[in-house]
Amino acid sequence: MAAQQGDLGPVAPSETGARVNAVAEWRSPLTAVAGASLAYASISGLAIYLLPFSVFSQFSVLIHTVAGLAMVVPLAWYCVRHWWVRRKGKLSHYQLLGYVSVALLVACVVSGFVVSWQGAIGPRMSYGWDLVHLVTGVAMAVFIVVHLVTLITRTVKNPDALAALRLGRRRFYRGTVLGCGLLLAVSAAGAMLYRTEPIFRAFEDDYNWRFGDDRPFAPSLARLDYSLDVSAPGSRGAIASRSLSGSAGCGTSGCHNEIYEEWLPSAHRYSAMDDMFQRVQTLMAQETSPEHTRYCAGCHDPISLFSGAKNTGSITLSAEGADEGSSCLVCHSIVQADVQGNADYTVRPPRRYLFELTDTPVAKFVSDFLIRTYPRQHLESYARSLYKTPEFCAACHKQYLDTEVNTDIGKVQGQNQYDSWKNSRWYHEGDPRRTVSCRECHMPLVASNDPARGDETDYNRSASDERHRSHRYLASNQYIPLLHDLPNAERHVELTEQWLRGEIEIPEIADKWTTGPVVRLEIVAPDAVAPGENVAIQVMLTNNKTGHDFPTGPLDMLESWIELTVTDDHGNVVLHLGGVGDDGRIVDPRVWYKADGFDRRGELIDRHNLWDLVGASYKRTLYPGATDSMDVAFQCPSMARGRARHADDKLPPGERAERFSFPAPGDGAGRLHVTAVLWYRKANPEFLDRVYGVDADVRSPATAISRTDASIVVLPHDQVGPTGQAPAQ
Repeated sequence: MAAQQGDLGPVAPSETGARVNAVAEWRSPLTAVAGASLAYASISGLAIYLLPFSVFSQFSVLIHTVAGLAMVVPLAWYCVRHWWVRRKGKLSHYQLLGYVSVALLVACVVSGFVVSWQGAIGPRMSYGWDLVHLVTGVAMAVFIVVHLVTLITRTVKNPDALAALRLGRRRFYRGTVLGCGLLLAVSAAGAMLYRTEPIFRAFEDDYNWRFGDDRPFAPSLARLDYSLDVSAPGSRGAIASRSLSGSAGCGTSGCHNEIYEEWLPSAHRYSAMDDMFQRVQTLMAQETSPEHTRYCAGCHDPISLFSGAKNTGSITLSAEGADEGSSCLVCHSIVQADVQGNADYTVRPPRRYLFELTDTPVAKFVSDFLIRTYPRQHLESYARSLYKTPEFCAACHKQYLDTEVNTDIGKVQGQNQYDSWKNSRWYHEGDPRRTVSCRECHMPLVASNDPARGDETDYNRSASDERHRSHRYLASNQYIPLLHDLPNAERHVELTEQWLRGEIEIPEIADKWTTGPVVRLEIVAPDAVAPGENVAIQVMLTNNKTGHDFPTGPLDMLESWIELTVTDDHGNVVLHLGGVGDDGRIVDPRVWYKADGFDRRGELIDRHNLWDLVGASYKRTLYPGATDSMDVAFQCPSMARGRARHADDKLPPGERAERFSFPAPGDGAGRLHVTAVLWYRKANPEFLDRVYGVDADVRSPATAISRTDASIVVLPHDQVGPTGQAPAQ
């Protein structure tokens, strides 16, 4: 059929038989806007997916989102108008391709709305919707290209019509390329104009290289990895403290608020702000040098360490953000750890998202949006299989002192939870189904709505298990959270005391752990005794649950002991060992778990002054699964007046006699009631008095970890044998 002349060009029969002004369609500004929008959305979407993380790719995410939302109305207008013009006639393959393209476009737009909404309000983008958006976007682009190619390459026999169509298409091509190029140029301009805050900076001119030019953080073994920043000044670079702080952002983002709330009162969070640590650090700086405090800082205060604050020129020895202790970013930026201990780990500070370090609400919204909608960098930076290993914990939970700290002495072993665990019954090499690891105990699984929930890489978990590992790190410090009035301190201390008593069960490891108290107590005593008879009592202690020695940690500071009380039926105290006196000190303890270190002069290490440590004159702990005992002997009091033994009577060596006389309980048999309690406290009075001063009267609370009772019958006189002792059972 011959072409007819219209207002904008030849009118020809369409593929459906209808007469359509095809040239006008190609020349329409709306067609060019639709083409530019779809081209940019397709190109930028593929770039975001295929290109590595960069400032440009992040700006592409932002422009892609804004442009995608902005183009919905013009695209909808174009599709409706285009359908209206070409709706008539029989269904052809041209129309079929168009309908499929529109269906995919609708799915792509809807999924784009969903992922944009999830990115804006959190807590995380759905991977399912993200996959739908990606697949439908790629498929839509393919079908639209095929649709256009079939239209462009179809045969047009009228030369005039063909020439007009080519002119119209060129206008469409120009509009599409210019519009798409403009949007790409906006992303490129944003990338060029954005100034990334440097991760590293040079040390101050007065930085002291006491332990070697190539070991800026010694005597700590902690290191920085500079590979991500070519501008870093070699191995001499310090880090900007903001690069490892800002943990609150993890909670206020709406993403990891559950984990953040758990971490707030934890020992990791207060490792640097701990007042006891600060006082000991001050003593260390005074008695050695400020540079020596780097030894402690690798585990207690890594932000200050890596920022170069542990130096003579720094009055506070602290940096901005140091009160976060082992912050979210410190732990989750570790890329290597070694079981040598002493903070033998490597930190690789992550590349941050756009505006992540800008302190404004808008910047915070944009960076959080990027993290949620473009999470690849976030996951690669902060989620590593290393964090699941006990060796990761060993980097700090194992300690020794070398000549750089306690000069001229050589290596002296300090606390060491890792080796104790690895040599215990809880470790089975290569068999996670039998091994009880550090995180399974101290980071038990909890019900979760956190984006970090689920883990399909664990042998006993799945990606949809709706749980995450608790970041409370429950252990034994029931003192510092209350001392510093930390957020949720009361609840955290309550849980810590439950943990110390072994009352928290962990379903994940129920089949390979054990039940009951952390340390099991048992009293071995005779069933019956005669008045005046020597009584031998034994208290058996078994390390039932801990994966390492009990107690563990700084044994020169903490202490655990047995309090033994024997009373009669009237409440009179027959024997009392291990009670706490008015000054907070333990009175006559028979079993005392702690260590008495000594220095070069043979004096007690009583300020946690490990820089003076030479050895230990006393050390007592319970190895995992091991049993210890406390043996006590005393004289059963007479059950009638005048039956106490004479003070000059001699007892065998090693026995203790407490001599009492009190009325017998009528004519029937009396009883002795025996109670044994295992106590624990984080800091002993000697340490607190030396660090805080006697007048401060600072005392650490004690927690009753385990308790057991027994009863001994005291026979009436008419049942006592001729030897004055109870008949043999």
